[in-house]
Amino acid sequence: MRNLSKSKLLAYRQCPKRLWLEVHGPKSPQPSDQVLARFKVGHEVGKIAQKIYDTKSKGVVFDPQVEGYDQVVARTEKLIGAPHPMFEAGFAADGVRAYIDVMLPLRRKGQQVWRMVEVKSSSKIKDAYADDIAIQTFIARASGVPLDSVALAHIDGQWVYPGGEDYQGMLKEVDFTEEAFRREEEVKEWIAAAQAIVRKRKEPAIDVGGHCTDPYPCAFLDYCQRDAAVVEYPVAWLPKKSNKLTSFIEGDGVTDLREMPDEFLNSQQLCVKTHTLAGTVYFDTTGAAAALAPHRLPAFFLDFETINLTVPIWKGTRPFQQTPFQFSLHRLSRTGKLTHRDFLNLSGKDPAKQFAEALIAACGERGPVFVYSGFESGRIRDLTERFPSLARPLLAINERIVDLLPIARKHYYHPEQHGSWSIKSVLPTIAPDLHYDTLDGVQDGGMAMAAYLEAIQPETATARKDEIERQLLDYCRLDTYAMVRIWQFFAGRDDFGL
Repeated sequence: MRNLSKSKLLAYRQCPKRLWLEVHGPKSPQPSDQVLARFKVGHEVGKIAQKIYDTKSKGVVFDPQVEGYDQVVARTEKLIGAPHPMFEAGFAADGVRAYIDVMLPLRRKGQQVWRMVEVKSSSKIKDAYADDIAIQTFIARASGVPLDSVALAHIDGQWVYPGGEDYQGMLKEVDFTEEAFRREEEVKEWIAAAQAIVRKRKEPAIDVGGHCTDPYPCAFLDYCQRDAAVVEYPVAWLPKKSNKLTSFIEGDGVTDLREMPDEFLNSQQLCVKTHTLAGTVYFDTTGAAAALAPHRLPAFFLDFETINLTVPIWKGTRPFQQTPFQFSLHRLSRTGKLTHRDFLNLSGKDPAKQFAEALIAACGERGPVFVYSGFESGRIRDLTERFPSLARPLLAINERIVDLLPIARKHYYHPEQHGSWSIKSVLPTIAPDLHYDTLDGVQDGGMAMAAYLEAIQPETATARKDEIERQLLDYCRLDTYAMVRIWQFFAGRDDFGL
């Protein structure tokens, strides 16, 4: 019998074919940057958990990657009777193994028992976590551990960091004892079924579907799609699909827009279908110009870059709070003169107050402030909560904000947008001379976050920090210039040589 890790058993729960491929299939693709970032955050939260649950620093920390998986299991077995907290302790039983985030010793009726805590770097409890905890509980108890209780610790998104490396209170616990204990027979069935899958000589015949991304994206998706027929007009291009529409698509096996009945579609989806199949552009020139007519020049075009740290490093901030560190602002005068201002703080200190003050100074007091989506408005409201003394001028900016995205959705669609109205989808159809993919280094918001985090690390060399600064400024500047060009197109202002 093969010894399966907890992650392999969870892979089976998501899709038996995924488990088989992880064991027998082609070499798994390299983890994406997103996956690597998620691993890094999980490791960071694990370190915080050690501080929270081991205030006396008497705990034992295991490292399976350094010590070896079997060695961790063996050393855990020797130390299970010791009255010290354990972190990443290893357990194996009945053909499966797991490494548990936190094990805390307790005394019950003169006997030592254990409390298990699974730590997650999320602010919400996901359905998949229940399976995760059930598996760990089964393995620990099957290994002979006197387990008293089981809990899930997740991040409290409302907790505010007080500073000074004090993270007490960042994790919120939810008891899973009763559910985890009563699912042991269910876990046994999963193990038996998973072992049967890995014994098969051929991969299970399972079609691509919603399970490929739920609860986690599968690295073998491209492999499973290799023989699939190329769909000319995928139904995936339909925007904002309701649960009812999704159920119809999956239930009837609809893959192509040509197979989709019109009566199932709302007006926006019908617009996408109609103009995609016809290869024509929808542009309500009169409506777009009328929507922009009340907002006279001079006008500003604004874009933010932010960082949302899972573990806050600045006093007064919350986990996952979007903290702005950069903005770009183009100003278009009545005569068509275009000027630019920007702000970027790579010091590593909390950039928020300097950002707010610079934004107030740059936006002045009059003229519409164009954005693309409501993101900037939300961040400005956040800044007013953190800095009440700046609330009045910040809220005054918010009163002037005009969102170009709803105007684009209502009045414009090009078949090359493939159902998306993101600025990167719309821009090439309006201003094909502008390209994000020619930018050096930073080409999207995720890359901007990663670049910022690299830049603020103390060990980052000055030359590299200067390079990142240039890349961030170029990227954010293109975002706001793109808005200028989109405004010009929708407003019908060909008289400006922008």
